[in-house]
Parts: sequence; C-alpha cells; structure tokens
Amino acid sequence: MEKFFNSFMKTITCCNLETGDFPGPVVTISRQAGCSAQRIAIKLSKILTGYSYMSDTKTDAEWRWVDKNVIDQVVTDMMNDVKAGGYDDTEEAIKMLDQVAHAFSNETIYDISDSQLIDTFKGVICRLACKGRAIIVGRSAGVILGEIPNKLNVRLEAPMDWRINRIMQIKDFSQAEAVSYVKEMDVKRDAFIEKIIGRKANNDDFDVIFNYASLQDDEIIDAIVNILKNKKIVAHHEDY
Repeated sequence: MEKFFNSFMKTITCCNLETGDFPGPVVTISRQAGCSAQRIAIKLSKILTGYSYMSDTKTDAEWRWVDKNVIDQVVTDMMNDVKAGGYDDTEEAIKMLDQVAHAFSNETIYDISDSQLIDTFKGVICRLACKGRAIIVGRSAGVILGEIPNKLNVRLEAPMDWRINRIMQIKDFSQAEAVSYVKEMDVKRDAFIEKIIGRKANNDDFDVIFNYASLQDDEIIDAIVNILKNKKIVAHHEDY
C-alpha cells in the first residue's frame, strides 16, 4: 500500500500556508454524548448558504453538512481517482475506501483500529475539506484538520447529569442505560482521537466551546456565524 498512501493520499492532504493554497472553508463540530450537533449543523448549513429557515432560495455558495450521501459521493470520487491513477494496489485501496464508507454509514467509524484504514479515513476527511464549505460533525475532524487555517473547530459540552437526563428523554432509556450510553460514547470518541493524533484532545484543539445545557440552538448558531464573519472565513450575508 506504500504507493497509494505516499502518492495519492499526499496529494489530497497537502496545503501551502505561504501561498494560501489550503482546503476550506470548513466548520467541524465535536460533541459530548447528549449534545445535538447534527441539528445545529443542518441549520447552520442553511444559514451559511444564504437560506432563511423557511426560504427555498439559495446562492451558488452552498454549504453542506456532511451526511451519509455526502460521504458516499466523496468516497466514490476518491475511488474513481484511484482507478484512474494506475496504482499497483488499486483493488486494495478501493477495498479500504469501501470499508471506511461502510463504517461511516453504520456509525462504526470509531471502532476502526488498523493504521491503514485510519490513514484512509483521514484522507476522506481531508478530501471533504478540500471541497470546502463543509460542516463535519464528529469523526475527530477537528483534530485531523488542526493545521488548516480556513476552518472553525467547535465543541459542544454539557454537565454529565444534564446529558444523562437528556439521553433518558430522547432515547427513552432508563437512568442506568443512559449513564452507560453517555460514558461509553465519551470513552469511544476520546479513544478514537488518541488513535488519530496520539494523545487526548484538550481545549486548545477547539476554537470555541459552548455549554449546550445553557444555550439554545439558535444562540449557538448565531455565535458561530458571527465568529466565521469576524474571522473572515465567510463573507457577510449581504456579500453572498
């Protein structure tokens, strides 16, 4: 697999900070179990695209939150590039891309441990970043794209008791089931970050951390949009 990783993967992960040739813009949203990042990502994508919540009109600057369909399309594009590249290990490379796509779709991405699969997974995240205007929830995207300047890494947190109560409500779990779920998911996500960067995540890995227990979705979204504008990652609405 050396040719695939050293050649193909390098071409989609590289960026040149001196020339400004780098991926993005990208928003990543990391979250503790019980914090609804997907709902925020969907609303945020509409705002950044120039939608109002009820409007059908949009600009050509479309932002997408990364769901299964987006992942499938990116992986398909990568497979086509591999096939066209004439690599000696094309079949094995396509097999790994397929495994990563499957892990995305059935939410087992945090269980992968093979180093080549992890590198393939990183390549998918970087390809998403290269396309730009993406909102990526979880999947350790923030730490993978840590060196890219044209992005905002967001973290959603909340007190443990609050998260347990919320999981009990939205999943109809008993308290014991909710406690087990929250702890298991937190451990699994933290462990995956360690696989990616060789250490635990810390506050320095995120640009902004929100207390999800004390803020409404729209308040968080408004804050994210304002930060993106002030950092000139996106234009003001009237400039779209």
